[in-house]
Amino acid sequence: MDLNLKGKKVLITGGTKGIGQAIAVLFAEEGADVAVAARGEDDLERLSQKFTNIRTYKVDVTKQDERIQLIENVVKDFQGIDILINNAGGSNGGQALETDLSLFYEAMELNYFSAVHLSKLAAEYMKERKTGSIVNITSIFGRESGGKVTYNNAKSALISFTKSFADEMISYGIRVNSIAPGSILHETGNWKKRLEENPEKINQFVKNEIPAGRFGTVEEVANAVVFLASEKASWIVGASLNVDGGQSKMNF
Repeated sequence: MDLNLKGKKVLITGGTKGIGQAIAVLFAEEGADVAVAARGEDDLERLSQKFTNIRTYKVDVTKQDERIQLIENVVKDFQGIDILINNAGGSNGGQALETDLSLFYEAMELNYFSAVHLSKLAAEYMKERKTGSIVNITSIFGRESGGKVTYNNAKSALISFTKSFADEMISYGIRVNSIAPGSILHETGNWKKRLEENPEKINQFVKNEIPAGRFGTVEEVANAVVFLASEKASWIVGASLNVDGGQSKMNF
């Protein structure tokens, strides 16, 4: 299937490792012009050397002024922006009573406010062309318990924002959706470390919690993201799509 992504201008945050890198690589392979924003300079350099159609930007997306500058730079360098993938995120803290309130603020800034702000900034340019696509990377734990409370809160808020913003933006031809991954195994991820530390426990977790019987891969998430961002998904608006091998327990 040709997703008609050749020449599309795509910005991905947190795009040098794991899911974000897989998304960036797949867009590049589809012929898109890709901008990747992340904090790690070495990782950015490695990615830009590997793909001629990936341009990198060293950015801390938790900083409001850097978010503004990022969008301005991408629009200037690419003469616009067609697709935004808000992938930057992370988990911190522990149980709620033992987690300092500052960590809740940090989690919201990284996982939620950065995506909200970048979406607003990008949408202003997309509106001018009456077309665009925004995909927010959330989590199945934005809709049910599991994982750390700071992370769950932020991802839940982002799922809600996705739907509300989608309803506002579709009249301008801009589609907003989200992808909610389950437990994904990759070299730089937490599951890889935990599997190496206690394979028996983690393998039992997979057996008990994931009906498909294995962890997901970053490529499987990327496939869903790239399709959802493409014009082939033109009638999908405000959706939150689980990519989890059946792990989520929610009926709706």
